[in-house]
Amino acid sequence: MRHLFFFLATVLITFATSLSAQSYQAALADLEIPDPMGNRNLKGLIWYPTEATEPASPDFESEVWVSTNVVRNAKPAGGTFPLVVLSHGMFGNSLNQAWLAGAMAKQGYVIAAIDHPGTSTWSRDPDQRRELWQRPKDISRLIDFALTGGSLPAEVNPDRIFMAGHSLGGFTAAALAGARFDPARIDRFCRETPGELVCGIFSDWQIARTPEDRSKMQADLSDPRIRAFAVFDLGGTQSFSPDSLHKISRPMLIFGAPIMNSGLTLDIESRALVQALPATNTAYVEPDTLSHFDFLGQCKPGGFEFLAKEAPGDEIICTNGGAQRAAQHRMIIDKVINFFAKS
Repeated sequence: MRHLFFFLATVLITFATSLSAQSYQAALADLEIPDPMGNRNLKGLIWYPTEATEPASPDFESEVWVSTNVVRNAKPAGGTFPLVVLSHGMFGNSLNQAWLAGAMAKQGYVIAAIDHPGTSTWSRDPDQRRELWQRPKDISRLIDFALTGGSLPAEVNPDRIFMAGHSLGGFTAAALAGARFDPARIDRFCRETPGELVCGIFSDWQIARTPEDRSKMQADLSDPRIRAFAVFDLGGTQSFSPDSLHKISRPMLIFGAPIMNSGLTLDIESRALVQALPATNTAYVEPDTLSHFDFLGQCKPGGFEFLAKEAPGDEIICTNGGAQRAAQHRMIIDKVINFFAKS
């Protein structure tokens, strides 16, 4: 009888585990969030779980990037799902982490990504770029929209909202977690180390150069609805006050990229962020072969050569961008999903 009890218990546990690990197909739809003032309309994409398998088509067409199959505008799977909001890097776009979004949709997540006006591939207006405080507000607006009934194809759980950000998107994520911009600190840092990448960018973009801009950059831009964060090789750590970083109480998964081919210095960025955050709710991952551009898509064979011809200098983003990057993606996907599931 005792053996029968343990057998039945094992069957029930296995059945429950299989339900919680249910997989879906990834659906994809366009996303538009109008600004009532007309100044900062947001566009992007949303991936979500579906049980439909046809008609499948590539999520995008590209000479450089490997695409994945999705079912466009499919009927969503039944139920309520966690929401992950994505923030791209400098002059990136909502497709940069499509590889992550599609994989997470198949595991029962809704993923929403927008193109940040002023700092996206499609929008580089200097005035919008200068208003860097708008990036976290874009994400809060995205969450507002997602929680409005019927606005998204799939229903999301308001208690299970997460965020992932790459590079400048990691800076955006830190601000939403509670990091506060400290203009005096970044000014001092850049006087002492003027050659650092972030100093050149903030100078070129005229970040926090007027009293009004400094006040807006210093404001509390956090969003308490976000439960946990994944930060992919961020830039801008030295612009945050150490006290505000130490007070962040929500779980943070930080990825540092030791293959430093982007101009970011790991010791003053990801490693410094980890040192400033509370150890009890911070996890750090720094694989030996991870590079800043591994958080972009997998490159097609010939992608490196195509970029070298069409956009000389940009081909660096496809260095080791094939099978090695695909393996990095699998690692990142697993760690992010496991981290969010436990948060």
